[in-house]
Amino acid sequence: MNKDEQILRENIRHLIRHVKQKKIDEEQVMRDHLKKLMRLELQKMLNEADVPDVDPTPNKSTGINVLEQLLKKIVPVLQVDYKSLTTSEEQRNSFRAHIVNAVINTLTPAKVNNEAGEEEADLESLDEEIDIEIGGEEDDKFIDIRTDQEKKAEEEEEAPDEREEFGAGVDGDETGRNMAYESFKKIESSIIDSYELLSNPEDQEVFYDYLIANLKLYFDKFESELAGQVEEPTNQAYDDAKAEVGGAEGGEELDMGAEEEVDLEF
Repeated sequence: MNKDEQILRENIRHLIRHVKQKKIDEEQVMRDHLKKLMRLELQKMLNEADVPDVDPTPNKSTGINVLEQLLKKIVPVLQVDYKSLTTSEEQRNSFRAHIVNAVINTLTPAKVNNEAGEEEADLESLDEEIDIEIGGEEDDKFIDIRTDQEKKAEEEEEAPDEREEFGAGVDGDETGRNMAYESFKKIESSIIDSYELLSNPEDQEVFYDYLIANLKLYFDKFESELAGQVEEPTNQAYDDAKAEVGGAEGGEELDMGAEEEVDLEF
């Protein structure tokens, strides 16, 4: 073996060792990555196992579950409108009374609604028959010469005030009634849609009873929040100094500073 061949063989051996070592290093790096991923995955699984279930457990009653979703939609609307009535407590009492009454009138049991609808259909059919029998040729000969504007004006005069119909049977401040009318229009469809999801009589009854009860409780809550303003705290030294300054004759009036209101949140 000559010298050149020996050098070549030695270089080949070095190259083979280098390749093997590189392969071994790469495999070790891969193993390290795999171990790290496995540790991270295991830690993730353990963390998830330790996290408590924060999702609320559904109620046994479907009616309550549906009502809960409804309240999330309508309570914020009622809260804003109720708290805008700051002139007097009478306005707010009227608002809540008209809202509760409107809900009661809207959620009349489905069976009663169906029966009433059938009776109304029978009455309408009877009225049509009477009109056909009584109506004579003279009515057909009548020519209405009113303009469209005059007809519209007369129809508007004859049309009942929707707000008065809304508040029928409920006494209370008129401003509160009007605000309740506008507020109820915002939530009426949501209430009806939620109620119509339920066909089980027990679910309907629970939904109805708990809705009325919760509305009253939330109105109580809104009122307590509005009543969270109290007079500024004082002490005897301040009261004595103020009385002394106020009773002094010929003395200069002392500026005691403006009193600030203290808002307390409940």
